[in-house]
Amino acid sequence: MPPSDMHVHDLVGIGFGPSNLALAIALREHRERTGQTVDAVFLERQPAFGWHRGMLIEGTTMQVSFLKDLVTMRNPASGFGFLSYLHERGRLVDFINHKTLFPSRAEFHDYLEWAASAFADQVEYGSEVVAVTPVVVDGAVEHLDVLVRQGGSSDELTTRRTRNLVIAVGLEPVLPDGAVAGERIWHSAELLDRVSSLRDPRRLLVVGAGQSAAEVTDYLHRTYTDAEVCAVFAKYGYTPADDSSFANRIFDPDAVDHFFTAPEEVKRTLMDYHRSTNYSVVDLDLIDELYRRYYQEKVHGRQRLRIMNTSRVVDVRADAAAVHATVEFLPTGERTVLEADALVYATGYRPCDPLTLLGEAGEYCLRRPEGGLRVERDYRIATTPPMRCGLYLQGATEHTHGIGSTLLSNTAIRAGEITESVAERLQAARSDSYAMQS
Repeated sequence: MPPSDMHVHDLVGIGFGPSNLALAIALREHRERTGQTVDAVFLERQPAFGWHRGMLIEGTTMQVSFLKDLVTMRNPASGFGFLSYLHERGRLVDFINHKTLFPSRAEFHDYLEWAASAFADQVEYGSEVVAVTPVVVDGAVEHLDVLVRQGGSSDELTTRRTRNLVIAVGLEPVLPDGAVAGERIWHSAELLDRVSSLRDPRRLLVVGAGQSAAEVTDYLHRTYTDAEVCAVFAKYGYTPADDSSFANRIFDPDAVDHFFTAPEEVKRTLMDYHRSTNYSVVDLDLIDELYRRYYQEKVHGRQRLRIMNTSRVVDVRADAAAVHATVEFLPTGERTVLEADALVYATGYRPCDPLTLLGEAGEYCLRRPEGGLRVERDYRIATTPPMRCGLYLQGATEHTHGIGSTLLSNTAIRAGEITESVAERLQAARSDSYAMQS
């Protein structure tokens, strides 16, 4: 299609998890409030909406208050809040009687699906972005062409042209160096998709010391009641998450402003001080429950839950019959070879590199002295003057905006700030165009 005939969107969003779902809501409410329509389309690789489906373990709860949903922190009167969802589902009174701020993970996922269903006409599921190409006119990048593979077919490619791009592709699972996933070796992100393949397991290994590792250990131990479950980690014990009232202020919206304007040494200090709020930590109730079971098994003389602390996995081999893992006890160097039916690495996630998607458009992006992308307060990547399109990040901004900026705690506020930024840029561009025509 000739460039002059191609439809130009005001915004294309890559990914449609909670972040861009919150953005879609903010854009709709901006239109209802101001009358300004932002033509937006969202591209999602999954065939349907889904958020960490592999870890929707029965009985697990959210670690943030339901009030930190997709909208409430930005607009408490919104019809897309968690309470509106409960009202529509007929469970509002029952939830109030439940006396909790923390719904189950399965219920919150249902809330997200409920909200996402209102934007079915703006989301293209089964659409994988494979490239972003600058459209250069007279030396300036006027638009971006987003190349999309539809339905997993390499032959079916379409292009979406846009004035603004919002990248919200989430996190990618991390395996230790040298580890290779397979039929018997999984990342915790795949847990519920993989466990159906287990047949009367005798031993299961879990590597990691964070919340996911503890949840996987708990789930496997209570699900496979004849199996030995070995939790392997380098610490002496799981570290409790600091969710105390004052420490939680690191997740407040104001904390993003404070972090963004702080000197670099202060940024580093704040990150170090508050790592215990979010990284490699576990809810204290879960720690206590695992210890209770561990102790009771000692009392009864049948030890199914083995806590292999101050240890690490130094070698893994897998064959058709089993996984063979060599575990080293760090204080003495003693090594033990364990044969297991499966090994689960609960070893965390990392932000996807936005430059991988941006391709040629990434050449216009400015970097910080240490090499990371420069990101403005409105979550727009700083670019060289020829780039006239807005490139926005939802996620991968921890180094500039702080711990809370990438988490659900600030999703509603962040979506509103991006909405206002995009709307102002579009209005300014239309005013300039009108002035030139006059």
